[in-house]
Amino acid sequence: MIERAAATGPDSSQVDEGELLWTPSPDQVAYANVTAFTKWLEEHRGLRFPDYHALWRWSVDDLEAFWGAVWDFFGIEASRPYTRVLGRRAMPGAEWFPGARLNYAQHFLRGERPGTDALMFRGETTPLLGVPWEELAGQVRVLATRLRAMGVRPGDRVVSYLPNIPQTVIAMLATTSIGAVWASCSPDFGWRGVLDRFQQLTPKVLFCVDGYRYGGKGFDRRGELREIIGALDGLEHVVYLPYLDPSAAPPVPRAVPWDALLDHPPVPAETFEFEQVAFDHPLWILFSSGTTGLPKAIVHGHGGILLEQMMLQSFHMDLHPGDRAFFFTTTGWMMWNFIVSAPLIGVCPLLYDGNPAHPDPGVLWELAAETGATLFGASPSYVELMKKAGVVPGKTYDLSRLRTILPAGSPVSAEVTAWFYRNVKADLWVATGSGGTEFCCGLVGGVPTLPVYAGEIQARSLGVAAYAFNERGESVVDELGELVITEPMPSMPVRLWGDEDDRLYRETYFDDFPGVWRQGDFFRINKRGGCFVLGRSDATLNRHGVRIGTAEIYRTLAQLEEIDDALIVNLDLPDGGFYMPLFVELRPGLRLDEALERRIRDRLRHDYTPRHVPDKIIQVPAIPTTLTGKKLEVPVRKILVGAPAETAANRNAMANPDALDFFVDYAQRNEDYSMG
Repeated sequence: MIERAAATGPDSSQVDEGELLWTPSPDQVAYANVTAFTKWLEEHRGLRFPDYHALWRWSVDDLEAFWGAVWDFFGIEASRPYTRVLGRRAMPGAEWFPGARLNYAQHFLRGERPGTDALMFRGETTPLLGVPWEELAGQVRVLATRLRAMGVRPGDRVVSYLPNIPQTVIAMLATTSIGAVWASCSPDFGWRGVLDRFQQLTPKVLFCVDGYRYGGKGFDRRGELREIIGALDGLEHVVYLPYLDPSAAPPVPRAVPWDALLDHPPVPAETFEFEQVAFDHPLWILFSSGTTGLPKAIVHGHGGILLEQMMLQSFHMDLHPGDRAFFFTTTGWMMWNFIVSAPLIGVCPLLYDGNPAHPDPGVLWELAAETGATLFGASPSYVELMKKAGVVPGKTYDLSRLRTILPAGSPVSAEVTAWFYRNVKADLWVATGSGGTEFCCGLVGGVPTLPVYAGEIQARSLGVAAYAFNERGESVVDELGELVITEPMPSMPVRLWGDEDDRLYRETYFDDFPGVWRQGDFFRINKRGGCFVLGRSDATLNRHGVRIGTAEIYRTLAQLEEIDDALIVNLDLPDGGFYMPLFVELRPGLRLDEALERRIRDRLRHDYTPRHVPDKIIQVPAIPTTLTGKKLEVPVRKILVGAPAETAANRNAMANPDALDFFVDYAQRNEDYSMG
């Protein structure tokens, strides 16, 4: 039985931002991987650093020495050596480890430990199961061999419409082991959202399921799949896994069943050849939110992801070989790529497919206890779910092996940080982090040798020259600014797919501060080096840790003839929750009623995902725009969180200045949300 907190229980007391919550013990500092790295640098490089901040400063000042040391520390294996660490330093276009030939999947599978589980899985209707290393590695080699026989070559795109299950990891590794390029959408994406992404790639192979289960309900996606398959030009093969219903017919007659494809003699490890590729050869493609158009297809390279993930998980998550790590995610979020990379350093990832509160709000903590998880991660909104359910995990479950909590995906308040210490365990490292799909790693995050302060990210990550810039491009401390990166990183995008001259790449990330990467987040650094990522500075919607593009929503609404125009924003609430209102301007004479609201919600859910459905739909007299017709999404969001209208928007640059008045009044009423 789950123990629940009373209304006046552990969460009732307030915590101040910056309040000291945890300090590592001398034993914990000595055990930390970052301590081992510091000692290695002294022994092998003759370098001494008195504290983490000195180590960080060196890591961004001497990029070649730092990343060369990371390469050697983790024993990166290359069939051909690199000629130098950094061939070209300028951004964009930095050239990392030129000449090197390697493979991400080869490093993943070199950690094979016979007799142990490579990963573990649990679903809503599937009890916990382990996938032994022998089974996983064997299936990867067989599937990779079959893909080669199907004509898949290095650089070909292989896409996935699979949930967070072991087969997805196997398909990703088989794809990348032969130099093909992986991309994924989770099955809760509607057909339009999938095509917006996959049509850009002209994939050769699609892996798919018949449906998925969420909250005790089954969702048949075969109709969606027929739409997707029919619209993907150049698609040669469909591999079908009946996941929801084992007896379900395939979406198209030519689909090859997963089991039939794997029905092949074993491929010995000693005869299997991993495709040796350049450091920047495309590994996988992740997608941006699509705020100003189609989602950008962000290409990551084998070497960059390999280095950054090993460093991130070792130094900033402090994971050790034999640990078990969990993060609640779907296959459509970069955190899936993060968690399934854990075996690179000998860590067993824990996969969960389903609703995080079904059949009970404590199901994920039960998974952590059952597996002896050492790291537990989820978006901050998960804490709000726990608080509402009154769940106190530390009193209900055996979390004795749990060392680290990783809240990531959206701003983490002081109260959210403190909740873990009050409700899980007192001796716990809450390693709050923030990164980006563009990097597929953390930019700021946890440091196991530093104290934890409420609401504060401990430090900038090693190798990440992150700063807060004001409007003049000056670095500021204790002031709100733009999160920028002033030096290149190995996992920066190789390019955007289809953007052959890099024009879109430059416009998106380098237009504001030439030669400096602008991430699109509000950012603050305090005098001790603590960091605060305070939400998007652009119009991207951050919903439960997953970025959503406003353009996707507007594209669907444009098909509803009752709607003349619309504007949507998302507010990060002080308690870690979200409020995403949709404002609609209807055709003259029409009023918003329940029937139209239902059509809007159903259409967004069908075309994209449940996360695209707004919390409330509100009719407005007019949508505020600039003189050139651009919606004022960011100014409206500023007004809704309390900024004066005169500082949020320049009425002289608006086509319809009076349109702001509704939003000013709405913010003052504050009936539907509370900013504290």
